[in-house]
Amino acid sequence: MTLLKDEKIEESLLNDSSTLESPESVTKKILAGEYLVAVYGLGHVGAPIASSWLRSGVTVIGIDKSQKVMENAKKGLTHIPEPGVNEAFSEGIKNGKFLVYDDPIKASVDSKLKMICVPVLIKNKAADLGAVKEVALSISRGLKPHDIVSLHPTVPPLTTEKFLIPILEKTSKLKAGKDFSVVYNPERIYEGRAIYDIEEGHPGIVAGLEKHSLELAESIFSLIFKKGVIGISSIKAAEAEKLFEGVYRDVNIALANELSILCEKLGIDFWETKNAANSQPFCHIHNPGIGVGGACIPVYPQFILDVATKNKVDCKITKTSRAINDNMPNYALSKALKMISKKDVKKARVTILGLSFRGGVSDTRLSPTYNLVKKLLQLKITNIIIHDPMSNDESLVAKNKTIKITNDLEFSIKNRDLIILATDHREYSDLSKEKTGKTPIYDGRGLLNQSSFDAALFKGIGRSLVGY
Repeated sequence: MTLLKDEKIEESLLNDSSTLESPESVTKKILAGEYLVAVYGLGHVGAPIASSWLRSGVTVIGIDKSQKVMENAKKGLTHIPEPGVNEAFSEGIKNGKFLVYDDPIKASVDSKLKMICVPVLIKNKAADLGAVKEVALSISRGLKPHDIVSLHPTVPPLTTEKFLIPILEKTSKLKAGKDFSVVYNPERIYEGRAIYDIEEGHPGIVAGLEKHSLELAESIFSLIFKKGVIGISSIKAAEAEKLFEGVYRDVNIALANELSILCEKLGIDFWETKNAANSQPFCHIHNPGIGVGGACIPVYPQFILDVATKNKVDCKITKTSRAINDNMPNYALSKALKMISKKDVKKARVTILGLSFRGGVSDTRLSPTYNLVKKLLQLKITNIIIHDPMSNDESLVAKNKTIKITNDLEFSIKNRDLIILATDHREYSDLSKEKTGKTPIYDGRGLLNQSSFDAALFKGIGRSLVGY
């Protein structure tokens, strides 16, 4: 159901001031605990969002599909190593503000605001909305007049209106924009500082199906977004806004990767050149790297490309950037393997430093390390050690018995033929020739001090290829 600014919903409960409770009144009742907030999904997005509500004094119902997550939540614990979440959960359990429900339908019945915080990943280069559908069905079975449903994961434009709302309406027999409000509020968090980002880092972006829904969103979400909220005129525009953020970063990283490769060929240090260029206030070149991972940046451009294809728009820059970034693990590995003798390649003992997709987090989703491992195995290189101070993946080891994953850094770099730094964990920043000895090291993140290594044993992204 798409509403233009000059359209009216006839006989609408939400537009009939005699039946409506003001946004200010709803907000006060949420803060007072008369109305409850239900958070569906206690993962990387839902856990910090639930925490921010709890920290603001709101009573929160927590629901998750995982039984293990639910068991931990009931103890005031989270499986997400996000600063502040455990503290918020445990305090919420202690003071009775955090209610963990096993029944998602009852959670809908008992709550005023239902927040969908489940992940939307990618399947066949399109958005996989299966988790959203499952939650929407549960919510719709407990949906009441004047309730509020808000969607929070990053989704393609028109998902809320064309996918979510029809599910809610069909099962509940209620009408969006007439009987209940629908809101879109894209998460804008950075793993490792998620609560900070919600509460202090950025303003929140909110959009509503119609005027009253938007006013509700602006009022209610101001409780947790201390920097305020930015109201967007349509839900599809808010959905596109979040995608713009991710595509911008992906395109900028691709540009950095392209320029770093050129610098390597010309014998120029990219990092020195980039830093000098960025001293000009209109230049914001990102860092290049061995690959782009995580559930955000490599995924959102695919949503744009899928929607563009369906609407017969050729987003060439987005498409090219994705191809450049997708190829970086192969490019980096090809340069790294040149540092060892060709005749010994298949017998090479290779260590990859980092399994997480980014330094400082334990999240391994779409990590470039998986691509590196896949390519090494294709080349019949099987003696592989993966070191990570925060992450593990038992399934990877189970599938490939020759692979070892360890958090023992000294063990992982001793008596090896090649070290590849794939994740910019701070634990690697002080590596030097005193620790790596005569083992060649390839820096895929620009993290290391080149002068700390012998020139013949050190190469990396954006470093000169002269002498290869």
